[in-house]
Amino acid sequence: MSYEVAEPLYISALSMIKKLLGNEHLYVAVIMNNLALLYDSQGKYEVAEPLLVDALAMKIKLLEDEHPEVALSMNTLAKFYYSQKKYEAAEPLYVEAINIFESVLGNEHQLTVKARNNYHKMLDEMG
Repeated sequence: MSYEVAEPLYISALSMIKKLLGNEHLYVAVIMNNLALLYDSQGKYEVAEPLLVDALAMKIKLLEDEHPEVALSMNTLAKFYYSQKKYEAAEPLYVEAINIFESVLGNEHQLTVKARNNYHKMLDEMG
């Protein structure tokens, strides 16, 4: 599917979900996150970043602080910053995501391992 086709579908889905469930719902955050990843893949970082930040903030507000969905959004935002070499912004997000994943899911869970690998890859690149 092309970006031109996907973008209006995400925007339409976001509008419908907000109408049905309200502006602050977990599904709203998930669609915002997915739309942001679409923009990120197109290099539209200035459009993607606020969506990722808002999706994370919404998940923090709606869920427990140490919920895996919160950690997943932290890891996604950290990867976004890392891809732009914004290491100072990425590092605390990676650390917090790893801490949450380890606490809630354990050291060997695939999400924990993935976040840890992302973090170590960034550390290796930083030297």
